[in-house]
Amino acid sequence: MAGNFNDGEIIGKMQFGSGWWYNDQKDGMTRQINALSNIGLLSRFVGMLTDSRSFLSFPRHEYFRRLLCNIFAEDIKNGELPHDMPWIGKMIQDICYYNAKSYFPFQG
Repeated sequence: MAGNFNDGEIIGKMQFGSGWWYNDQKDGMTRQINALSNIGLLSRFVGMLTDSRSFLSFPRHEYFRRLLCNIFAEDIKNGELPHDMPWIGKMIQDICYYNAKSYFPFQG
C-alpha cells in the first residue's frame, strides 16, 4: 500500500517501514528486505531504522549492511541481478547512507 501514495514529487516519498523490533534477527531482516524488493524499489530504501541511543545500534547497522550485501550477492550469483559492481556498489551505498541523507531534512 505504501507505493499507492507516491506522487512523483519526492523520490521514495512513502517508505515501507522497517519493524526491526520484530525482525531483529537474520531471517526477519532478510524477509523484510526481500518483501520490499518484491513490492517496490529497493534502490530507494532509506535503510535500517534503529534507536540511536542504544549501545547496540552500531553493530545492528553493520549487521544490516552485511545482510544487504549478502542478498545482493545471492541475487547476482543466481543471475537475478547483473554482475555490475559499480552499479551494485552505488545502490548499496545509497541504501546504507545517501537515500536517508537526501530524504530526511537534517541540518549540518
